[in-house]
Amino acid sequence: MAERASERFVRLVGLVSFLETSGPVPVEDLARRFGVSAKQILADVDTLWISGTPGYWPEDLIDFDADSIERGIVHLTSSRGMTRPLRLGTREAITLIAALRAMSEVVAQAGDPEQAAVVGSALAKLTAASGEGAAALDVRVAVDASPQVLAAVTRALATHRLLRIEYVNNADVTSTRVVEPIRLLPSDDFTYLHAWCTSAHAERTFRTDRILSADVLPEHGTRTATRVPAPGTYRPTTGTVAQITFTSRARWIAEQVPVESVRTLDGSDFVVTLRVGNAMWLRHLLLRNAREVVAVDPPDVLRDVADAADRALAEYAALDMLEPASADQGPAGGAGGGAGGAGRGVGTDR
Repeated sequence: MAERASERFVRLVGLVSFLETSGPVPVEDLARRFGVSAKQILADVDTLWISGTPGYWPEDLIDFDADSIERGIVHLTSSRGMTRPLRLGTREAITLIAALRAMSEVVAQAGDPEQAAVVGSALAKLTAASGEGAAALDVRVAVDASPQVLAAVTRALATHRLLRIEYVNNADVTSTRVVEPIRLLPSDDFTYLHAWCTSAHAERTFRTDRILSADVLPEHGTRTATRVPAPGTYRPTTGTVAQITFTSRARWIAEQVPVESVRTLDGSDFVVTLRVGNAMWLRHLLLRNAREVVAVDPPDVLRDVADAADRALAEYAALDMLEPASADQGPAGGAGGGAGGAGRGVGTDR
C-alpha cells in the first residue's frame, strides 16, 4: 500500500528527534527502529536535507554529515530547532481546544469511558493554560444518525446488548442484520458503527446515516467484554485488479485509498495498482475524477465506465439539458477520454 504523506511526515519528525538525542546511528538500525527499508531511510534523509526554516539558505536547512552517510551512518549535525518544546500561540491553542471539544462530544456519544477520560484530561489542562480565550468557544458535534438510531446504538453500547438494524448499503440494497456494537468511529465525512455482524460472522462497519432503524435486543453480546481493536483499512481479497494512470492533481487518491502500489512516471503522472471489491464504487470514482485519468487497465473496466457515462449523457439529452459537444471533445464533453480514462479506486462491500 502507498504510504500516506501524514505517515511519512510523522516518521521524518521522529527521525530528527531520535537522531538529536542518540547521536550517529547506522542506517540499518534506523530502518529496523522505524519499520522501513534502509533505502527509505536514505530517501528520508535526502528529504530532510532540503528542509528547514524560512529563508532556506544553506544555514537554514537541517544538515547531516555527508561523510558519515557514505559510510552507512546517519549523523545529524543541525536540527534547526525541530526538537525544541512546542509553544502554542493563542490561536493555535484555541483551535486545538475546539478540536478536543468536538472529539469529546463524539467520544461521549460512543460510550467509551476510557477514551472520554483521556480526552477530558487533555482538554482540561489545555483550557486551564489558555485562560479566558477558551471560554468563548462553544463546539458541538452530532453523529450523523437519526435520534432513534443514535439512542439505540448508545444504549446497546452501554449495556453490551445486541442490536437489530435495518441497513441500506451504497448499492441501495436494504438488509436486516443483528450486530453486536463495539464502538462508534467518527471520520472526516461520516460516523461509522463498528460491530460484530452475526450474519457475516465477522467485524463490519456501518455508516450511521445509512442505518434506517435500530432496536436493542434483550440478548447480551459476548465479544465486547474484551477490548476489540479498531478495524484496519479495508482491503478486499477478491475482485478486480486495476491499474490506473492519473495526473498529479489526483495524487490524493494514492494517499487516501488503500492501493497495492504506486509508480511515478516521467513528469508528474503516476500509476496506481489496486484490488477492487465493488465495481460500482470504482465506476463512481472514475467518473468523478475523469479529467485526471490518463489510462485504465483492464479494458473491461474502461468499457464499464464509458458505458455508464454514455447512459448518463443519454438521460441528460432526453431532458434537453446537454449542450452539443464540440468536434474535439469526447462523449463526456470535456472529460472525453474522461470516462475512457476513468480511474480507479478502492473497493468496499458496504
